Amino acid sequence: MTETLDPEDRKLITLARSARARNAVREGAAVRDETGRTYVAGTVALDSLKLSALQTAVAMAVASGAKSLEAAAVVSEVNVVSAVDRAAVRDLGGETTTILLAGPDGTLLTKVLAIG
Repeated sequence: MTETLDPEDRKLITLARSARARNAVREGAAVRDETGRTYVAGTVALDSLKLSALQTAVAMAVASGAKSLEAAAVVSEVNVVSAVDRAAVRDLGGETTTILLAGPDGTLLTKVLAIG
């Protein structure tokens, strides 16, 4: 997908990519709240707790007091944003929140809305 991204959206992809690499996990994600703060996370895979990177980033935003989301990004080898991830973003950001999906190299693969 060839598309020029807003610098703040490109930043989300860069942050998500760095979380994936730094933590050596399947996915990295980043979300931006209504004040412009960002929350970055990787996949959580414990025996007792399994969360995608995007679910974890949304949970971090909620735990930090975010009231809404402006945008989200996930970096993954998978080429689709799961329904569960879209639901997590939708719960905090609403149906029209944009989710950017990028490959491991940071190339934008697709943009979807949280409504799916």
